[in-house]
Amino acid sequence: MLLLEEFEKYIEENKLFTHNDKLLLTVSGGVDSMVMMSLTAAAGYQFGVAHCNFQLRGAESDEDEVLVENEARRYGVEFYNKRFDTVGEMERTGESMEMAARRLRYAWFKELCEEHGYTAIVIAHHGNDSIETFFINLLRGTGLRGLTGISTQIGHIVRPMMFATRKDIHDYALAHRIPYREDSSNHSTKYLRNRVRLGVVPMFKDIKPQFTTIMRRNIARLSQAQDFINSAIEIVKSEAMERTGEMHTLWIDRIRPTLPRNYVIYEILNSEFNFKGDVVDALCRALDSELSGRRFYARDWVAVTDRGRVVVTPVVDDDDCEVIIERGTVRSYAGGSVLYYEYCDIDFIDSLDQGDNVALLDADKLKFPLRLRRWKDGDWFIPFGMSGRKKLSDFLIDKKVSVAEKRRQFVLMSGDDIVWVVGRRLDDRYAITRKTENVLRVVRDTL
Repeated sequence: MLLLEEFEKYIEENKLFTHNDKLLLTVSGGVDSMVMMSLTAAAGYQFGVAHCNFQLRGAESDEDEVLVENEARRYGVEFYNKRFDTVGEMERTGESMEMAARRLRYAWFKELCEEHGYTAIVIAHHGNDSIETFFINLLRGTGLRGLTGISTQIGHIVRPMMFATRKDIHDYALAHRIPYREDSSNHSTKYLRNRVRLGVVPMFKDIKPQFTTIMRRNIARLSQAQDFINSAIEIVKSEAMERTGEMHTLWIDRIRPTLPRNYVIYEILNSEFNFKGDVVDALCRALDSELSGRRFYARDWVAVTDRGRVVVTPVVDDDDCEVIIERGTVRSYAGGSVLYYEYCDIDFIDSLDQGDNVALLDADKLKFPLRLRRWKDGDWFIPFGMSGRKKLSDFLIDKKVSVAEKRRQFVLMSGDDIVWVVGRRLDDRYAITRKTENVLRVVRDTL
C-alpha cells in the first residue's frame, strides 16, 4: 500500500485536488495511466475516464480502447471515448503527429469538462517522464525553462504521479494484477524520447545507480531557480513592457543596466511569445548593431527591432515570414518547423534518398545569404527530375495540399531561385550531381 499512501500524500502536499472535486482521468491503456486509475479509485476520489483512439496503430489502438472501457466499467465510472482522424488532421494542418494529437486531445478534454462538470484533467506523467523531458530540452537548447521537466500542475491540468518512478508503477501493477497494454511504438528509436529513454538514461544509470533520485533533486532545484527568475522578470516587464491592443513594445533602455540584458530579453520573448533562443540571439545582435527594421519570427508572432525597442505583433496572413540564412547558420524556424543546416563533403553522404524532409544541395551553387519565406503566387521552380519550369501553385494542387498546409508552406531561396520547396521537392538545378564536391544538408523537423 506504500504507493497509494505516497499518491495521497503527494496530492495533499501539492494541493492538486480534493475529494470534493470531480476528476477526468485521461487513460491510454498503458501501465502508467492504468495504475493511476487504480490508485484514484482506491483513494476514493470521484472520477470519469477519457480515452483517445488516434487510430495510428490499427488493431492495437482498438484493443487499447476495449481494455480501458472494460476497466472503467469495472470501477463503475463514466467512460468517454473518441476516435480521431489523426492522419487526416496532420494533412489538413501540416502539423506533426505529436502536435496534432496533443491539440486534438486537450480540446476534447476541455469539452468534456465543460459538458459534464469535471474540475480537473488528470494526466499520468511520472518522474521518469520529467527526466526524459530534461534531456530532450537540453538537446533542443531551450535554456533553463526547458530543464525544469514536466510541471505538476498547469491550470486545471494536474499530474499526481510525478512522485513515482517507472519501476514503482510497474511493481505496483504486477503486485495488484492491474491489466495494461504495451504500446509497440515505445520500443522504436524513431522517436527522440525513446532514444533518450532506451539509450541515454541507461548509460547514466550504469555510471551512477542513484541517477533517477539525483536527477529528480536537480530538476526540483532548477524549478525553484526558474520560479525565482519568473518573479524577477515580472518586475522587469512592469517597467519595460507596454501593450497597446495586440502590439507589445519592449523598451530596451528601461532594462536595468545591472541585469544581463540579452538573457532578460530572451526570458520575456520566450515566456510570452515562445521565441526560440537562437532567434533571440540574432535579435540581440541586431540591437547591438543598431539595425532597425529587422524581423524575427516565432510560430505566431513577429518581433521587429526599431530604434532601441522591440515591437512584437501577431503574424498576419500576408506576411512572408522571411528570415535570412547566413553561411554557417545551424538552424532556423519556418512556421511550425525547424530547419537544421549541415555543411559536409560529398564523401560523407551515404545515400541520396533521405526522404522529403531532407534536402541535399550543391553548396557551391548557392548564393549566400539564403532566404527562407512563405511561398506566394508567381513562385516557380524546376522540380527535381524534370527539365521544365512549374508554377508552385500548380505543384501544390497536384500534390493535393490543403489550404491550411499551403499557409504553412515555406521555400528556401538562393538569390531569386527556389532551391527547395521545404519538405516536398528540390529544385533540379541545385540537386547534387556527380560533379558535386560540397553539400549543404538541410533537415526539416517539427517543433
